[in-house]
Amino acid sequence: MDKAPRGVAVQILNRIDTSHAYAEPLVDTCLASGSLPHLSDKKLLTHIVYGTLRMRGFLDWVIQHHYKGEFSKIEVGIKNILRTAVYQFWFTERIPEFAAVDEAVKITKFLYPERAGLVNAVLRNIIRNKERIPFPEFQTNPALHISVLHSHPLWLVKRWLETFGPQETQALCEANNKIPPLALRVNRLKITREKMIEHFNHKGMNVSKTRISPDGLILSNLTGAIRSMSDYRMGYFQPQDEASQMIAYLVSPKPGEIILDVCAGTGGKTTHLAEIMRNQGMITAIDNNKSKITALQENLKRHGIRIVDCFAADATADLGTSFYGKFDRVLVDAPCSGLGTLRRNPEIKWRLTPEHLPKTANLQRRLLNACKKYPKKGGFLIYSTCSLMKEENEEVIKSFLDQNKTFCRISLPGQINNHLIDHEGFFKTYPHRDDTDGFFGAFLRKI
Repeated sequence: MDKAPRGVAVQILNRIDTSHAYAEPLVDTCLASGSLPHLSDKKLLTHIVYGTLRMRGFLDWVIQHHYKGEFSKIEVGIKNILRTAVYQFWFTERIPEFAAVDEAVKITKFLYPERAGLVNAVLRNIIRNKERIPFPEFQTNPALHISVLHSHPLWLVKRWLETFGPQETQALCEANNKIPPLALRVNRLKITREKMIEHFNHKGMNVSKTRISPDGLILSNLTGAIRSMSDYRMGYFQPQDEASQMIAYLVSPKPGEIILDVCAGTGGKTTHLAEIMRNQGMITAIDNNKSKITALQENLKRHGIRIVDCFAADATADLGTSFYGKFDRVLVDAPCSGLGTLRRNPEIKWRLTPEHLPKTANLQRRLLNACKKYPKKGGFLIYSTCSLMKEENEEVIKSFLDQNKTFCRISLPGQINNHLIDHEGFFKTYPHRDDTDGFFGAFLRKI
């Protein structure tokens, strides 16, 4: 049973719920392990894990109407067995209802034998009453309707309703539940985008140019793990969402400049900055996570980048007087809620609460205030997040500018398309408008 895709999916979902792990590394590790040798099983596992996470709010609504008891008190494992089964016979066309129920009962007998009767009864009850389940109406209760039918936490839907209104909130939530395109960034130090397209075409892959990033490609028929490809290992490309690719163009570095990247992570944006700079100049990249710095060093080597010096440090603390006034541009790609990345990380929406936002906003303010000492006079401070929330975006920037009169906000660089600039002059992308992750960016200058 532990080798069957449905059982493995349940165990991955259990780990996500109990240890706050992320789906992507767990699924990728499983796919790379060889435990599921058949392509159909790999696809089924991926489909069930991500589909169940995306539609969890809807699934729980359905289950709660057929479980006699307090649903919140059921064991995590039983919840996920029920969720995966309901997902299969509600949102997949090729899996018969009886097959989904039988497999769910088998998994329960293997993992929780004393609960098999409960799982069987609840699922068969749902099938019998599938056409009679009451769902909230959009006209009478738009917040609850969107929350249930498009599977987002009610508190988050209410917040977006205030910002976007009913129609656009529904479109946003609907877009968040779609499978995102596989976007790559071509490493211009090693190959051109046109040559990479020819290369992929020769391999029989469906490839197209991204709409807004001049370095991006979209692959639509990949069957294996992207990081197992020889082209990836040789550093020809980097998997990166199209909106994320635009942050390096927001920074707009020039060859020969001195750049500071204070939340570098594993180096998706750091390597892009170096590529735009044609490997000329100097980038200092820091992150407070040592394992990410190790991964960054490996990425630099793979990309053939020589101008980056990286080390682990806490960017909310003073980095020392040797950093003061040294840098032409400082990028603060701040830690945030990640609510712009729900297409790729649907588990985020089920673990965040409204109380998380003031905490992340406080961290972001501390980062900006710590980093204000590092740009040269006339230098630039660039702030970005992958969030759609004002508390982490506009309000952080406005608060910073109110308290730091030596900085001003200026027009975004010319590489940023006009339709990605809002009426206040901020860089913004949205899943439902741009088919990208949701990003925010601001461009500040030290007077």
